[in-house]
Amino acid sequence: QVQLGESGGGLVQAGGSLRLSCAASIRTSSKYAMGWFRQAPGKEREFVAAISWYGTNIFYGDFVEGRFTVSRDNALNMLYLQMNSLKPEDTAVYYCAAHETHSSAFAYVGSHEYEYWGQGTQVTVSS
Repeated sequence: QVQLGESGGGLVQAGGSLRLSCAASIRTSSKYAMGWFRQAPGKEREFVAAISWYGTNIFYGDFVEGRFTVSRDNALNMLYLQMNSLKPEDTAVYYCAAHETHSSAFAYVGSHEYEYWGQGTQVTVSS
């Protein structure tokens, strides 16, 4: 069973930064593409970033505009999201997700691709 746990959320002023972390308990014999999604109150879950197993392929949601950086450390089973220049509209619960894959090259932008989800961490950006 794969388990994911996010941390690093909190309250920050507009223009500030946060670094989210996701600790993954995964099967060492498998490969996992990873992603970050977010959901604001009253809105649908939204794609934030995706990264392939070796980190060679990375995608971001259109709204990111160079402000966020996704990375991973497979030796530590960790996924990260560095968020800079935060805006009030970035306020949401942020979720990490994992997709077991045979490919080390693919990254996935659709939430339906991911079988495993964390509980989420709240990010609040004040104006």
